[in-house]
Amino acid sequence: MNDSDVVSLPLDLWDWSLTLGGWQPQDLQKHLFCSLYAHLLAGNQRLNLTRITAPVDFWEKHLWDSLVGIVPWLPQDERSQAASEFKPELCSWALPDPLCVIDIGTGGGFPGLPVAIVRPDWQVSLLDSTRKKMVFLESLVQRLGLPNVRLRCDRAETLGQSPQFRQTFDLALIRAVGSARCCAEYSLPLLKVGGIAVLYRGEWHPEDTLALDSALRLLGGELLQVQAVTTPLTQSQRHLVYLRKAEPTRLDYPRPVGVPARHPLGTGA
Repeated sequence: MNDSDVVSLPLDLWDWSLTLGGWQPQDLQKHLFCSLYAHLLAGNQRLNLTRITAPVDFWEKHLWDSLVGIVPWLPQDERSQAASEFKPELCSWALPDPLCVIDIGTGGGFPGLPVAIVRPDWQVSLLDSTRKKMVFLESLVQRLGLPNVRLRCDRAETLGQSPQFRQTFDLALIRAVGSARCCAEYSLPLLKVGGIAVLYRGEWHPEDTLALDSALRLLGGELLQVQAVTTPLTQSQRHLVYLRKAEPTRLDYPRPVGVPARHPLGTGA
C-alpha cells in the first residue's frame, strides 16, 4: 500500500485538545493514523479485526477512545491551555518515563497501536491469543514503521506466570476483555510494584467498585480513580478505571487459563 492509497480520516472534525487534556496530534501522527485505518480496512476483508469501519466511528471509537486512557501521560510539551473534561491534575501519577507498556487482548491493535504512535519513546507490547490476528499485526507494525512495538501471541494467565514477563511492565492497558475483576487479575501480576493498569469500561456503578475492591485485596492492588468521560461525537459515557499495584501479587495469581473469566475473584466461586 502506497501513500496515495492511504484512506482519509476526519481527524480535524473535533478539537482533540478539548477532551485529551489539551493534547493535539502532529502531522506525522495524523498520517500514521490514516495509514493504520487503511491497512486495517484491507485486513478486515480477510480477518474479523473490527466491526468499526466507518471513518467517523473509527476516529471516535478506536483512536480517541484509545488515547483518552493515557491522558495523564500524553506528551507535556504538546499540551495547550484548552479546558478539558479530563483534568490531568487529578491523575498526575508519577511513572518512570519512558514506559514499558502492555496492551492485553489487543485484538485489532487497540489501544496499543494508537498509543505507540503517540508515544514513540515507549516500548509497547501487544498481547493476544489469536495467532491470525497477531500475524496480521506483525505485518501492520512493519508497514507503519513502529520499532517501539513488540508482539506476543499468548494468554495473559500464562504470561503473568512467566518469570520473563511477570512484574516487568509500568503500564497495562486492557479494553473489552471481560469483567473488571478479570481484567485486574490479568494485568496486576504483569506490573511492577507502583505500576498502573488502565481498564477501559462502558458503564460503571458503585456496586462495580465494591466488587473490584474485593479482588484488589487479593491481588495487591488499589483503586486510584474511576474517571467518567463523554465521547466527543456520540456523547456516550465511558469510564476509565485506574488501578495501582501497591504490593507484589501472590504467586498463585493469575490462576490457570480460563479460570479468571469463569470465576472472577471476590465472588466466592
